[in-house]
Amino acid sequence: MKKVAVIGSGTMGNGIAHVFAQNGFAVSLIDISEEALQRAVGTIAKNLDRIIAKGNLTEEQKERTLENITTYTNLQQGVQDADLVVEAATENADLKLKIFRDLSSFTKPEAILASNTSSISITKIAAVTDRPNRVIGMHFMNPVPVMKLVEVIRGYSTSDEVANQVVALSKQLGKVPAEANDYPGFVANRILMPMINEAIYTLFEGVAGVEEIDTIMKLGMAHPMGPLQLADFIGLDVCLSILNVLHEGFGNPKYAPCPLLVNMVQAGHKGIKSGQGFYSWSHGTKELVVADRFKKH
Repeated sequence: MKKVAVIGSGTMGNGIAHVFAQNGFAVSLIDISEEALQRAVGTIAKNLDRIIAKGNLTEEQKERTLENITTYTNLQQGVQDADLVVEAATENADLKLKIFRDLSSFTKPEAILASNTSSISITKIAAVTDRPNRVIGMHFMNPVPVMKLVEVIRGYSTSDEVANQVVALSKQLGKVPAEANDYPGFVANRILMPMINEAIYTLFEGVAGVEEIDTIMKLGMAHPMGPLQLADFIGLDVCLSILNVLHEGFGNPKYAPCPLLVNMVQAGHKGIKSGQGFYSWSHGTKELVVADRFKKH
């Protein structure tokens, strides 16, 4: 496996492209926006500079990594020679299904088709392709260059051969693969999202403030980041979307998103990406400043 195509150049897409390119793969990074692609390459270069500053990479290795990345705005051109395609587009089922339908006709028959989805059914995605046995989930964690985990999700029809290849490939990238079966939320988000939702309910019901909730979880449960800060980091719109998938998939009221979360997303307060969530991010991400709405007066 030498050639990898990554679809989507946002936070996850550029991180995935970075990791493959740094490990010697020829990477096609694909997005409909040329501007987004240039921004992504700039982000990868900056992240490589950080690794150089820590003494873990040379300038020459940085140049080689960037040379391994070719950008495309045309999906067909970007994926036609790929041995593996990793889709990292927006967490929207209709969009992903359209991409995978197109991949059936644009890629070579032996190509493995992977999705970085954090909650959408791999079985459902696989069903729209001409090769459900070669479709799999590769759920990387953010920030991709730093986080070790890859949640490898087998769809209902995913073959053992493909699952074994993806597990071996994840190890080749210096990651730790953990296999899961295809049920709503897989493992990571089935456990994480109810915790985040419960933290939001705890705030909503006035049990404690933003800072107190996050402090208790950080110091009491040894979490590196409190659940409300993490929700801002993930994106409150993404949290809401995953909770809706869990709620719909299991039909269990325990997964129903907190009304406060729904209101915040509708108001455009989506966390870091919008500059406002449970915390205010307009000053950057180094220090935690509770959003005005949740400050104690």
